[in-house]
Amino acid sequence: MAEEEKEEIKSFKDLGLCDELVEACDSLGWKTPTKIQVEAIPHALEGKDLIGLAQTGSGKTGAFALPILHALLESHSKQGYKSAPVFFALVLCPTRELAIQIAEQFEALGSGISLKCAVLVGGVDIMQQQIALGKRPHVIVLDEADRLLNEDFEKALDDILNVIPRDRYTYLFSATMTKKVKKLQRACLRNPVKIEAASKYSTVDTLKQQYRFIPAKYKDCYLVYILTEMSGCTSMVFTRTCDATRLLAFILRNLNIRAIPISGQMTQAKRLGALNKFKSGECNVLVCTDVASRGLDIPSVDMVINYDIPTNSKDYIHRVGRTARAGRSGVAISLVNQYDLEWYLQIEKLIGKKLPEYPAQEEEVLQYLESVTEAKRLSQMKLKEIGGTKKRRGGDDEDEDIERYLGVKGKSSKKVKRK
Repeated sequence: MAEEEKEEIKSFKDLGLCDELVEACDSLGWKTPTKIQVEAIPHALEGKDLIGLAQTGSGKTGAFALPILHALLESHSKQGYKSAPVFFALVLCPTRELAIQIAEQFEALGSGISLKCAVLVGGVDIMQQQIALGKRPHVIVLDEADRLLNEDFEKALDDILNVIPRDRYTYLFSATMTKKVKKLQRACLRNPVKIEAASKYSTVDTLKQQYRFIPAKYKDCYLVYILTEMSGCTSMVFTRTCDATRLLAFILRNLNIRAIPISGQMTQAKRLGALNKFKSGECNVLVCTDVASRGLDIPSVDMVINYDIPTNSKDYIHRVGRTARAGRSGVAISLVNQYDLEWYLQIEKLIGKKLPEYPAQEEEVLQYLESVTEAKRLSQMKLKEIGGTKKRRGGDDEDEDIERYLGVKGKSSKKVKRK
């Protein structure tokens, strides 16, 4: 698209979308298309396959959902929408939460045309999902797309590609372009238009990124210090393991910080429950693994803290992309200890810049040491007690005990206090 043409595009109507979708965008408060939407949608409406690379929070879901809905309406405009084909589009994404979020976006955009959408994910009763398929939805959303790119699924993926219609449109959108994604590109796309609305591994300008080099033994103390200093913020704290999310959430709740964990070990109902409490503001700190790093759009997130530095530097891009979305500002702080240095240097190399250090006086930070140490001791005791109870019962209700202990309206045993 020529530069002069791009400058003329000021609304979704200018992109060539049908009136129903323009009205849907307006009802959602989408007044002006984002850069990736301006670049991608006209090519999609021309029937081209797409590869879209854009920063997190840049409107990628709208960039593929709107052309899909436009094509759905257009394919049966003469016969009327009710005769539109079922199973019109299939969307693959990495996580269950993102699958649900994408489906909600489709349903919001298609609310005026009675769009039917089905989400098929793990951790949910299979009968419910069979019933949803039986209702003949127009759009199906699946999770664990990243696993399909593993070698174990190569033959299965080839079999699928051989039986699905050859006359189809394929859109591939990501914030990072990995070798696996390139492999999928070669297998599925036909002469695609490649759109780069951002440099390969960039982060948005409204994101303030910092690091703090710390001794490993004081990491919990620095985390509590930052969360206390930024107590008015809504924060996501990323850890490397599921067990760490639980322990940190326990520690923070013992210090009267409203935290809740989310990880892949939790049932889907518990994961959604934790997310809802975070979104509603009942808890203002979400302690999570990378299960929450992909695509989740929670506008209220002010700060991301990398409690554990990711071993894959591309995961850093996805994590910090949970804040500073859609033009808003945000902060990302990485806690780097002596064992993380190599991974952190890989992140700086990937994003192409050296980050400034988060300012903190260690004497002030260590004033929290006594309270944090005690909170950690109590938390470890409680987790051990819950594990022992589970073993005696011979059941699988550890999550219920943990949730009861971390209940939003439950009592906190201690407040953060300085020495």
